Amino acid sequence: MPIVIPKDIPAYNKLKEENVFVMSKARANTQDIRPINILILNLMPTKIETETQLCRLLANSPLQINLTLISPSTHESKNTSLSHLEKFYTTFDKIKNENFDGMIITGAPVEHLKFEDVDYWEELKEIFEFTKTHVTSTMFICWGAQAALNYFYGISKKKNNEKIFGVYKHKKAVLFETLLNGIDDVFYIPQSRHTYNPEEELLNCKELIPLAYSDDLGVTMLKSKDNKQVFVLGHLEYDKYTLKTEYERDLSLGLEIKEPINYFNSAKTDVDVLWRSTANILYNNWLNYYVYQITPFDFKNPKIKYKNE
Repeated sequence: MPIVIPKDIPAYNKLKEENVFVMSKARANTQDIRPINILILNLMPTKIETETQLCRLLANSPLQINLTLISPSTHESKNTSLSHLEKFYTTFDKIKNENFDGMIITGAPVEHLKFEDVDYWEELKEIFEFTKTHVTSTMFICWGAQAALNYFYGISKKKNNEKIFGVYKHKKAVLFETLLNGIDDVFYIPQSRHTYNPEEELLNCKELIPLAYSDDLGVTMLKSKDNKQVFVLGHLEYDKYTLKTEYERDLSLGLEIKEPINYFNSAKTDVDVLWRSTANILYNNWLNYYVYQITPFDFKNPKIKYKNE
């Protein structure tokens, strides 16, 4: 089934070229189907690229998905045009009384700041509270995950000696977990961050269940016991050349940066993608097991609780 997005959003033509099943809102309105409503808070400066990456993963699902994009109203975007934001995005104030089946909160390049020094921190805290009562399950990515771990569980973030940059080998931390069904015992997750969460704080939090870890990085994927929160300390949504673009950008700026590990092929001429199937399976499992199977069929009807009851 398709993901429903505006026909003139840049992601539409890009995904159509890739034979990804997308549908315009006009056509979707003729479908007699209960779609899954997903809300994305896009905190990335490269909003168009991130939209496309997440749409690609959400579209690879048997469910029809309606997408709503929001960005912080308390932050002025310097890398995305105002016309794009006005046309395809809305603000939290306009949707805060609505309910959503699932939500994704992306990362953001603000790791050097304390959480409370981020200009949209107060708004983000309000959104975090919103996820508790108006969203069935929320996936937090990279800095978005670190911010949520700090807000909900008091887990700190620390600056790493050098940038965590590349494609890292991971293993499952649990034997049986529906979110990881179909994923190999060993898999890879792209990373691009300067900070980490202390391992002892993650492991000592009784409300969280570690799902995946790396020998190099420790625990990088967790969930809450009620499945309402999934934390992915990495970027499974990244395209083939996203790390390459970041690497070349940092080099051009004269920043101290090492080549991303486990990324370029042996000849250094191209990239061998090691994470695409893991990303597709994870997002499919999240949509199915954590969202679709347990979301209220009708949020407005309190007598109807869950589809599988």
